[in-house]
Amino acid sequence: MKVMVVIPAYNEEKNIFKVVQGVKDHYPEVDIVVINDGSRDNTGLEAERAGAFVINLTQNLGIGGAVQTGYIYANRKDYDVVIQIDGDGQHNPKDLSKMIDAIAKDEVDMVIGSRFVKKTDYESSSIRKVGINFLSRFVSFVCKRDFYDTTSGYRAVNKKVIELFLWYYPRDYPEVETIVYALKRGVRIKEVSVDMDKRQGGKSSITPLKSVYYMIKVTCAILLQP
Repeated sequence: MKVMVVIPAYNEEKNIFKVVQGVKDHYPEVDIVVINDGSRDNTGLEAERAGAFVINLTQNLGIGGAVQTGYIYANRKDYDVVIQIDGDGQHNPKDLSKMIDAIAKDEVDMVIGSRFVKKTDYESSSIRKVGINFLSRFVSFVCKRDFYDTTSGYRAVNKKVIELFLWYYPRDYPEVETIVYALKRGVRIKEVSVDMDKRQGGKSSITPLKSVYYMIKVTCAILLQP
């Protein structure tokens, strides 16, 4: 299979080199594409120095716009699998093979790397824990099946999902909404247990206030989703 790792990155010059190198060390045969989302620092240069192909966006599109750019590129280059990895160093590349294998066996169309489907050492802040639990329970209720880590951005998808996300992908906080969107369209989704680390450097853009806004916005978006 032709596999691509897409890494959306905004002002991640402190982390992106290690993230790219980590992927290359654990899975050297995959192609790595960094979407430099209008960064104001040296994210693009550091990604190139690490050996990634870099798409430099002239303005910040947000996580959804950056990831969708990766899907558009993957579709044009005829990739079979796309794996999304965050640019902050939280996603452990040692789990890449586990996620790719599930797609390769045609068990599922989308794999979500989950911190909570099994017990791991991951610890989040109190406000984030509340948000994660609420959204996972809400999505489980809407979809009538259990989900444990709906906010995880560590994902692998096949061609069916690549083509689906070409036409619609939420700009802000897309992870939760895309699960419901994909499931309604017949996408087979599975969570696999992965290890995640704390942000390796820099500062997260998600504040407590934004976390509350996130929960409200995503809940409304799912309720209004066709």
